[in-house]
Amino acid sequence: MEWEVVIGLEIHTQLATKSKIFSGAATAYGAEPNTQACAVDLGLPGVLPVLNAEAVRMAIKFGLAVDAEISDRSVFARKNYFYPDLPKGYQISQYELPVVGKGHINIELEDGTEKVIGITRAHLEEDAGKSLHEDFDGETGIDLNRAGTPLLEIVSEPDMRSAKEAVAYMKKIHSLVRYLEICDGNMQEGSFRCDANVSVRPKGQEKFGTRAELKNINSFRNVERAINYEIERQIDVLESGGEVIQETRLYDADKNETRAMRSKEEANDYRYFPDPDLLPLIIDEVTINEIKATLPELPNEKRDRFVNELGLSLYDASVLTSSRELATYFESLLAATGGKDPKQCANWVIGDVSGALNKANLDISESPVSAEQLASVLNRITDNTISGKIAKTVFEALWAGEGKDADEIIESKGLKQVTDTGAIEAMVDEVLANNPDQVQQYRDGKEQLIGFFVGQIMKASKGKANPAQVNELLQKKLNG
Repeated sequence: MEWEVVIGLEIHTQLATKSKIFSGAATAYGAEPNTQACAVDLGLPGVLPVLNAEAVRMAIKFGLAVDAEISDRSVFARKNYFYPDLPKGYQISQYELPVVGKGHINIELEDGTEKVIGITRAHLEEDAGKSLHEDFDGETGIDLNRAGTPLLEIVSEPDMRSAKEAVAYMKKIHSLVRYLEICDGNMQEGSFRCDANVSVRPKGQEKFGTRAELKNINSFRNVERAINYEIERQIDVLESGGEVIQETRLYDADKNETRAMRSKEEANDYRYFPDPDLLPLIIDEVTINEIKATLPELPNEKRDRFVNELGLSLYDASVLTSSRELATYFESLLAATGGKDPKQCANWVIGDVSGALNKANLDISESPVSAEQLASVLNRITDNTISGKIAKTVFEALWAGEGKDADEIIESKGLKQVTDTGAIEAMVDEVLANNPDQVQQYRDGKEQLIGFFVGQIMKASKGKANPAQVNELLQKKLNG
């Protein structure tokens, strides 16, 4: 039997506010346990929550960016359940009336086509605390610093049909929230994580299969691995005559497997009811228009501009706009080189810079070579001070901190390109004289030997001879 996979994601985005969603306590990461949880976060008697206006603005900003409905009236509810790191015994969330309604976002598939993924809703809620299991001799420690941190939970439609599509969607949302500067996207710190709802059904069947929810996955790689494992598990269960149980499962990255955590709760299990301490949230058109005016150029808009105005390929433009920081680096580089050669700038950012960053496990914001320093290298290629090959050497020296710009390194290492025609002609003559057999073969029609001669001359010049002049003189002398 052929099976079809159905996937929906619930992405938990920690909003980049300085204080919590219902209190003035700090949200900074890394503080000593239980030092950033105030009386409101702990739900002590006599305290009242006060809604953080900045969290609301950030939620609206996201809604506008995905062309979603913005509710003029939304309501906060109490989601009741017991867990040791939930001090109040309930979580303030939104249920029937979220702040952001239906929207959509486009993802790029591996074959270059685009697919629209529906967004069901995006609602505001407070985060729970954190249970710590290490170093407690079989017991559990509770850190409530995260309790009350503002979250925007982004719920997709079940529109994805493979783990790769789910990862592409998650990456697109990750890029978007960073462009909007509403979340730092730090997955290691839990600022951006997701739950994946996975089910399978016979191909052609309209009715959804029974889903399992995979909880709190915090890396793109693990999302793909967890979903693929769960797909195989469910197919094995069904093909052996069993039934898939609706449940919540945890993904163990070390063992690459999912395991049952608890039966999946339905909405009525949480006993939702409107929070009596919070008035309905009313959002007027003036506020929405004010927030709309603050939206930056979004990833797809920037990508299309790079293609249409700069002449870049769709692939290059997509890579360069995959993060706001990378796009900013590229645009700074382009400006510093006078905007003469966007393709050259793109090649260096996607190739040399990204390769060096990956090797050093660094982000573009941590690059030892600034856009302005890289521009000094490209400018020296443009004015024929150095060749493209020598430019690689200069870049590596800049990366190692051996100089403040290309000029300093070129001068200190004696890397200036040889452009003197007489000097190059002498090298050409010497190489031709030393390789008479190859010269004859070339003249007999083996024209690919031109590469051999160029290589020999560049070797003799230690890479400093101007390649264009080398080729011109070679052609002249070989063709007599």
